[in-house]
Amino acid sequence: MKAVICPRYGPPDILQIKEFEKPVPKDHEILVKVFATTVTVADVRTRSFTVPRSVWLPARIALGISRPKRPVLGMELAGEVVAVGTAVARFKKGDHVFAATLTDFGAYSEYKCLPEDGPVTIKPANISFEEAAAIPIGARTALHYLRKANVRSGQKVLVYGASGSVGTYAVQLAKYLGAHVTGVCSTSNVEMVKALGADEVIDYTTEEFSEQGARFDVIFEAVNKSSFTDCMDSLTNKGVYINITEPIPDLRMLWAKLTSKKKLLLGQNSPETAEALEFLKALVMAGKLKPVIDRRYSLEQIVEAHRYVDKGHKKGNVVISMG
Repeated sequence: MKAVICPRYGPPDILQIKEFEKPVPKDHEILVKVFATTVTVADVRTRSFTVPRSVWLPARIALGISRPKRPVLGMELAGEVVAVGTAVARFKKGDHVFAATLTDFGAYSEYKCLPEDGPVTIKPANISFEEAAAIPIGARTALHYLRKANVRSGQKVLVYGASGSVGTYAVQLAKYLGAHVTGVCSTSNVEMVKALGADEVIDYTTEEFSEQGARFDVIFEAVNKSSFTDCMDSLTNKGVYINITEPIPDLRMLWAKLTSKKKLLLGQNSPETAEALEFLKALVMAGKLKPVIDRRYSLEQIVEAHRYVDKGHKKGNVVISMG
């Protein structure tokens, strides 16, 4: 089988396609023929080892000191079950599934073994494999933090970076939860964010959201490009600030936590569960959640796909079709 390996940290050009033996599922595993995967921001950060300075050492230990411990990247997938272990009860051969593989990566491969009790479930029947592959990381991350912030009907939520993978899902999920949603994005993405259900959209190239004087119950920072001070000033007294890219609070954040009643939720790995995927699947089936696909590439175009995501301007998700 073909798989993409990342032999060392570096630019997109280091990625290589190699041949490997097809894996065999253990007793409680399923073997999935991968039809689609994605290039996430997490993939490109892992490939290039671009992480916040505050977590440089633990990230090196976790990911690999001199090169990636898990050289086959890829953190989400969709495909067909082609074999099951002797003790598997949840799935059968021929099932169409989608899954998160953030724990051990490996979705950049034609076949992938998954534990049956892991973050894997039956694919929504009303979307393609490519669309299903784009759900497990971005949508699950948005859902996790919106749940932690207890977003509910009547609240005002601002999503900064509303056109990215997590941002497009955060807009839709916050709207589903009953919030009045304001999205912040660039000019070219305004209409797309409106179409996703945002009540208001602010073009950051022409105005700052903080200058409008509006106050929000939740500010969801999906790209870490807003001013923390502006966010704090724009939150209600007991508002919640979410930043999915900053894992450790800096001095300003610590001071804000000490001197106000505002809550800060920072970027820790959100739990990978089949329950979350089942919840998202139900929303997709009901037409309440839609994956946004920016570009599609073949496995042989993996370097080009990583180059594109490296630019930092993708809209929604970039998909790799395995053919």
